[in-house]
Amino acid sequence: MPEQIKVLVVDDSAFMRKSISIMLEEDKNIKVIGTAKDGVEGLELTKRLRPDLVTLDIEMPRMDGLTTLEKIMKECPTPVMMVSSLTTEGAESTLRALELGAVDFIPKELSFVNVNIIKIREELIRKVKEIVSQRSLRRRFRNLRAPSLVQKQIEYTPRFKSLPKIGYKAVALGISTGGPLSLQKVIPKLTFTSVPMFIVQHMPPKFTKSLSQRLNDLSSITVKEAEEGEVVKNGTVYIAPGGFHMTLKKHPGFNTIHISEQPEDTLHRPSVDVMMNSVIDIYGKYTLGVIMTGMGKDGSEAVDRLKKVGGYTISQDQESCVVFGMPRAVIEMGNADVVADLEKIPVIINEAI
Repeated sequence: MPEQIKVLVVDDSAFMRKSISIMLEEDKNIKVIGTAKDGVEGLELTKRLRPDLVTLDIEMPRMDGLTTLEKIMKECPTPVMMVSSLTTEGAESTLRALELGAVDFIPKELSFVNVNIIKIREELIRKVKEIVSQRSLRRRFRNLRAPSLVQKQIEYTPRFKSLPKIGYKAVALGISTGGPLSLQKVIPKLTFTSVPMFIVQHMPPKFTKSLSQRLNDLSSITVKEAEEGEVVKNGTVYIAPGGFHMTLKKHPGFNTIHISEQPEDTLHRPSVDVMMNSVIDIYGKYTLGVIMTGMGKDGSEAVDRLKKVGGYTISQDQESCVVFGMPRAVIEMGNADVVADLEKIPVIINEAI
């Protein structure tokens, strides 16, 4: 963590700008280096001041928060935490913000004059420090906003354009930044009913349920947030609940899902590596691994294990990723059998199964 975390506060309310600044600076490790009254000003200051994190309101004049967020991620990628009365749990605006790349969110009171606004102070400080303390997250954002703003294309030679049909028994998919929107372009197009699918999407707690419901409404196959102890069924997509790991337990003739906070020492919870390794424990080489858009390399270790036992993997290509981190790690290790555009991934999965 840097000596002082540099934060930019963007909110159209002068009261909220002042309140958030005061709350943040009660912690000596946090410094508010600027404030902005709307999205236009916020975007300009993000580019000029290079903060470690931006707190961003949604309802603002001239340029709203979601538009600002989208422009920040394209023009000057920076960790953003949404702070708005509209970012309540399960709200469409919150899910949309996460789809656009927001790292996290915190709700504020609907009334700016309500003294209960102070209740967000501890959570606000905790989240800011937690986000910025992740060195890999900060490093990846710095790499993304290099002066050229262009990611170097990596050279790779995928083994196949489509996957061998080996009789897959399960699909294990890992995804992070940019995931909610990307999953909406993949899951509704899946048609298989003969195997289960397990997904880890890096999201805050309680939001995976909203994401699961949205995907289920769009899909012909069943999509649900995984629950402790439920029996695994074919033709069902299980999404790990935010803040918890999802693993499998084998029983005579059936398998069940286990939801736990253990292990505690993972960078992400849920973790793609934890989930995928557990799926491999049960289904072995008949696990189809899929790694999509996201920062970091979560999932690469499990994919490496999958390859060693004879399994196959799909990685999303660089051009269609919001952040080309997790797929890149798999590709650079030589473990991507197929490298595919986002639109082609469901086609390849359906054909393989």
